[in-house]
Amino acid sequence: MDDQARTDLADAVDTDTDTDTDTNADAPATAERLLRLLADGASAEELGAVGAGSPEAAAQALRVHRTLAQHRRREAQLTALFDTATDLAASRELDEVLQAIVRRARLLLGTDLAYLTLPDEEAGDTYMRVTDGSVSPLFQTLRLELGEGLGGLVAQTARPYATPDYPTDSRFHHTRNIDAGVLDEGLVGILGVPLLLGKQVIGVLFAADRSPRPFSPDEVALLCTLAAHAAIAIDTARALTDTRAALADLAQANAVIRDHSAAMLRAEEAHDRLTDLVLRGGEITAVAEAVSTLLGGGITVLDPQGRSLVGSPVPPGSARQVAEQVGESRASGRAVKAEDRWICAVLAGQELLGSLVLTGRRALEDADRRLFERASVVTALLLLLRRSVAEAENRVRGELLTDLLDSPQRDPAGLIQRGLRLGVDLRQPHLLLTAQAAGPGTVAQARGKLASAATQLLFGKGGISAEHGDVVVLLVPTSVPTSVGTAPGSAPGLSLRPGSPGSPGSPAETASAGASAAAAQLSQLTSLRVTVGAAGPACGVTELATAHAEAVRTLRALRALGREGDGACAADLGFLGVLLGDGHDVGGFVRETLGPLLAYDERRGTELVRTLDAYFACGGSLTRAKDALHVHVNTVVQRLDRVEALLGRDWNSPERALELQLALRLHLLTE
Repeated sequence: MDDQARTDLADAVDTDTDTDTDTNADAPATAERLLRLLADGASAEELGAVGAGSPEAAAQALRVHRTLAQHRRREAQLTALFDTATDLAASRELDEVLQAIVRRARLLLGTDLAYLTLPDEEAGDTYMRVTDGSVSPLFQTLRLELGEGLGGLVAQTARPYATPDYPTDSRFHHTRNIDAGVLDEGLVGILGVPLLLGKQVIGVLFAADRSPRPFSPDEVALLCTLAAHAAIAIDTARALTDTRAALADLAQANAVIRDHSAAMLRAEEAHDRLTDLVLRGGEITAVAEAVSTLLGGGITVLDPQGRSLVGSPVPPGSARQVAEQVGESRASGRAVKAEDRWICAVLAGQELLGSLVLTGRRALEDADRRLFERASVVTALLLLLRRSVAEAENRVRGELLTDLLDSPQRDPAGLIQRGLRLGVDLRQPHLLLTAQAAGPGTVAQARGKLASAATQLLFGKGGISAEHGDVVVLLVPTSVPTSVGTAPGSAPGLSLRPGSPGSPGSPAETASAGASAAAAQLSQLTSLRVTVGAAGPACGVTELATAHAEAVRTLRALRALGREGDGACAADLGFLGVLLGDGHDVGGFVRETLGPLLAYDERRGTELVRTLDAYFACGGSLTRAKDALHVHVNTVVQRLDRVEALLGRDWNSPERALELQLALRLHLLTE
């Protein structure tokens, strides 16, 4: 028993004693018994039975009993509120907070269920957020428009409302869906109080019974107190949720910043590494190796025609697809993905210098993709620098070639020394090529384009080129490999000798092969019809000047014969070559023209050469020829059939017949 209860009880006993001392002599004993019962926590019925002989004492005892009960109830409520505040403070997740609120509300008020609604700002209505004790799915999913039902009135007025019988209460705006949900849950008595943060209603807390129930002011005050705690807890939980979200966003942003910083550092290191390679005059091979190491894949460098400069060549079946992807990269200015490779065009402005092909990386992050694209820029820079150096060197070498062709007798020794200083040994065998281009544009434009292509063709091969007169002259060392080869950053090499690399060949074969290869490759580089005349190989200043004159005559003969876009040496022109060539190789011409017949006669002891000579001497008459040879006409026919088998079906055509007759005459003269 607390002090207040004892004071109330003493007052009651004193009053009873003062007012009726004489009328009830047993009052002290009755009061003592009532005090003992109150101390033992007896019920009101027990107190009434004991105090039947003393109504005044019994009334006072019952009043004290009610006071004690009220104090105990308040103590229990305060304890419950304290426990509720503790539970809410311990909760960090919003769902846990809301569930704790409705569970505690149901427990404190002893109702069948409790529930809480929150506003939906996006939808503009209110929805059932959490329930405790509910059995109706329809009720658990109710949504209320503003002002509907008891909850709508509470939210609008920010005041608590209670109803002992909701279905019949006309104070609220009833709607079909709300009434259906309430009926499905079986609710009758409902109490709703607002969850307030300042003057803002952030939700409504309800306690409800499935039977009629009037809610006392103490119950309303208790639920309001709980709602105040709940509002603070909800706001705290939301703040914590927002804080966690902000921290997660900050962590994600921090991770992005770290990744970006790492990518920037890696890109900076890669840029420094590639730039250092360029400044140190590194080759394209070194750049490709550096990029391959940085990106963890294989790198191939292709020239504008799709030929490999560094790395593995593109398979023939993929060449067209690679060319299309290079075009796409050139148009977009970005690296493009195709199947298992990445391709980036190497550009100088709009000029295509080549392309980079990355294999072994199916996916590239943005940082790696930018690194790959930066590598193409560095490769373009390196190619331009090398080309500029080559053009500068070629201009100096071109002056040497011009002096050699214009004034070979002026200072032969000085020319040789100049050549040695430029890396050109004029004492070694060189092939002399003269080239002329035909196509759209002026003659000067075609010659300039051809001169640029000649520089590109000879880059890295020790040869020199220059414009001389109306042609472009190329001086090519015969040590250049026979097969089409490449040097880093250069154009394909010339094929100067037939057969495999390093195989021997005659001077005429070397000149013929070099002329054909140069004509084909220069035509491809310029997109023009390039005709090439060749002479040599020749050693020494005077010999090279003489070879130049022969190459010029051969070039003019090719154009006169309508063979534009072709390449040849004097030996390829038959008897015209004998006339145009400075060596006048009669024996070579005879062997080239009559060789198969001479060899056959020597092996078989036949007279095919004599028969052919008689046939031409008799004007192509078989009858006269058989008389001159003193053989049967069938013998002449058989011998001529053998001639056709050895020389070809066109042996009797006007051009071939002229060459054969000239060769026969020269053969008889040499014999």
